[in-house]
Amino acid sequence: MAPDIPRKPEWLKIKLPRGFKTSQVVGLLNSHGLNTICSSGLCPNKGECWGRGTATFMIGGNVCTRNCKFCNVSGGKPQPLNPKEIQDIITSIKDLKLKHAVITSVDRDDLPDYGVSHWESLISAIKKECPGTTMEVLIPDFRGREDFIRRIADLRPEVISHNMETVRRLTPEVRSVATYDTSLRVIQTIAEAGVRSKSGIMLGLGETEEEVLETLRDLRDVGCEVVTIGQYLQPSRKHYPVKEYIRPEKFEEYKEAGKAMGFAHVESGPFVRSSYHAETHIL
Repeated sequence: MAPDIPRKPEWLKIKLPRGFKTSQVVGLLNSHGLNTICSSGLCPNKGECWGRGTATFMIGGNVCTRNCKFCNVSGGKPQPLNPKEIQDIITSIKDLKLKHAVITSVDRDDLPDYGVSHWESLISAIKKECPGTTMEVLIPDFRGREDFIRRIADLRPEVISHNMETVRRLTPEVRSVATYDTSLRVIQTIAEAGVRSKSGIMLGLGETEEEVLETLRDLRDVGCEVVTIGQYLQPSRKHYPVKEYIRPEKFEEYKEAGKAMGFAHVESGPFVRSSYHAETHIL
């Protein structure tokens, strides 16, 4: 029998999404059949983000070819890519009057180009049809193909993000295919292309303080400019277990440590996720 999920402390109570703007976002996403990591990833910030009319779109379908132990996105064999989702996202950006759009995707290791052409089509379409909207793209590792990463960078989205997720020691346990060093190379390739690079890690998986600081140093050493640090929340008993709930004061310590290392932005707190306050990470 899987172990019970530990009881959440008081500082991890989540506000449920509600209000007119939330209903508007949910209705629009449902009408277009769009996927969001807000729902698929059980993000704790849905109330705040949807309440102000923002959402992180997820492209490539809602089934991932990988099966990372921390992630609530379904793993398995995806359906063929749906070209219509590009226009549906464009329509949603316009209807919601978004000034900043965040887009992520499932891993598509089943495709010869791992989905990079679909990414290129979407980024190009947003730039053409929504010229007043800035963009953050949270990309997969594309199996470490630097030429694919550069193809995304050549389109010059304002921010390109790729998450480390956890510290080096825990990566083989938590992530199903990605490696720590491959993810560092992704960030380095983005930085060397002259695009603002961003990454994120989760805490509470059993990492030590020194391992967290080491990961932050590794990211800065390859040119990462923005980092997010949040609490891992176990989606279900079958997922990787929460080992610890990190107190807010410790998140604040990591924020100050990251700022001292030279990161341009550090978002650090129990509810922080990779797209949290993303619109502030452009400059």
